[in-house]
Amino acid sequence: MTQFNVLIVGAGPAGSFAAELLARGGAKVALFDGRPEGEPKPCGGGVTAKALKAWPQLLNAVGRTITELDLYSPSSKRLHLQLEEPFAIYSRIAFDGYLRDRARDAGAHVISQKISARKIKRTDSGWRLKSDSSAEWSGAFLIGADGANSGIAKMLAGPLPPSDMEVAFGYRAPLPANNAAPTVVAFLPGWVGYAWAFPRPDHMSFGIATTQDAFAHEPLDDLLWRFMIGYYQQCEGEKVKFWQVNSDGTRIHEHLRATSERYAARIPGLAATTWDSRKVCGDAWALLGDAAGFADPVTGEGIYYALRSAELFGKAYLTGAPSSYEQRWREDFGADLLRAAQMRRRFYGNFWGAPFTERMIEFARGHRGVKRVLGDLVAGEQGYVDLKKKLLKSALRPV
Repeated sequence: MTQFNVLIVGAGPAGSFAAELLARGGAKVALFDGRPEGEPKPCGGGVTAKALKAWPQLLNAVGRTITELDLYSPSSKRLHLQLEEPFAIYSRIAFDGYLRDRARDAGAHVISQKISARKIKRTDSGWRLKSDSSAEWSGAFLIGADGANSGIAKMLAGPLPPSDMEVAFGYRAPLPANNAAPTVVAFLPGWVGYAWAFPRPDHMSFGIATTQDAFAHEPLDDLLWRFMIGYYQQCEGEKVKFWQVNSDGTRIHEHLRATSERYAARIPGLAATTWDSRKVCGDAWALLGDAAGFADPVTGEGIYYALRSAELFGKAYLTGAPSSYEQRWREDFGADLLRAAQMRRRFYGNFWGAPFTERMIEFARGHRGVKRVLGDLVAGEQGYVDLKKKLLKSALRPV
């Protein structure tokens, strides 16, 4: 049985990046990747400009850089954004594989074994892990980076209620025939959340993100199909509203039914009271990324927080103070996640007799300053702490 300094369960962005940083710092690291080979994580795959600027090496992964984005209100009003700060869209197979390879090149031991929380035991010297094949490993420190359904998080920090979770589901589908594939985010009519259409290098990623307590499969799936059909119709030059597909969509619907692949996943969407009380590290253990609950409660975006939490933990561990990780993440991005949790209902609620998302896009269509703030929000450069103040300040300035 091999002894390690750090055992990391989960080889997504958080786990792989932590393994790379710790290994480069001299730690002996085991990174456990339990996902079947070639199976992608259910995810839109968007990486914000903020993340790309913080870690420019991410641009070496195979993806598509996005410089334009179409935002749609619930009534299908369109706002075209020319992004000053481009973001990227990746296949999660390519993106996660790139980060895992970097961890291996840095000296981390990548082990293709699924580790269940029920087979993790505390010992006098740290932790012991056992796989289904009865192989065993031991280490002084345990990191849970095993996603939103983290068994390690449930064991060490306690389970989260359904109200602290969100749902994302969608379809991987062919690129439009003419390869004119705009990047689209459309706020849902009558529901909390949004739909997306993200063109990847070899396919489209469509999806809807909403709160778990608002989730209803059949009506939301129907809404997503109307969105998908409307997207392809627009790519073919038709003037349609996403949520009101006409009979001409039958051909597209039949083609997508034969060629698309469905996926679904849970996403953390922690409430404000949970952020105040939940701990993500303790005696010889820590949680990273989705396992820690680090995702934007408004948008569900989590890749930036996965990478940043790995970086903050790496610094804490390599300076001999792993317990300082709790204070580091709270000071770094905790306020923004807390503020997002506080404003989630208002963001998707009503404002002046219409959904706030409707009003926000209406204002941005007529005001460059508001439009610029929305562009910064998409890029990840504009946080929620001062979002309302920035929007009001921009709206009051002359056009």
